[in-house]
Amino acid sequence: MGRVWKYGDDINTDVIIPARYLFTTDPAELAAHCMEDLDPSFAGKVRPGDVIVAGRNFGCGSSREHAPVAIRAAGVACVIAVSFARIFYRNAINVGLPILECPEAVAALQDGDEVEVDVAAGTIRRVATGETFQAAPFPPFMQEILRCGGLVEYARRKLAAAAAAPEGADPGRSP
Repeated sequence: MGRVWKYGDDINTDVIIPARYLFTTDPAELAAHCMEDLDPSFAGKVRPGDVIVAGRNFGCGSSREHAPVAIRAAGVACVIAVSFARIFYRNAINVGLPILECPEAVAALQDGDEVEVDVAAGTIRRVATGETFQAAPFPPFMQEILRCGGLVEYARRKLAAAAAAPEGADPGRSP
């Protein structure tokens, strides 16, 4: 369960993590400046489990992976938007940041609402009213990438499972 931080359309990667902080790849340092140019209070007030809700084209702009890393490191449990820029969508999955597209939830939820999100089921529930919204859940292999914390850890586990598998076993099974 977490608090909603609501933003509008076309939230670009330059406001998610300003370019002046791209000298580092340290997630904690990136988190300290997450959303700084759009919402200076965000990094100091966001709590683990909080949720960003935004309009269309979230994560547009540059292809930097720093943006979803900063959001995840800030403690955000999920980003819910009407739509995501394609490169942000892939980068979010690659770094293990859960995202859901759900226009109905975006239209209904307000800044400060408490929500429960079940990424695997694609459900979003406003705690105060019990109102539930349905997003399309990810296919199982993408859910596994998210559960592993991103593509690198997913690949590590797959390779380790393949190396440990007895001859003739199926190394393609999930770790």
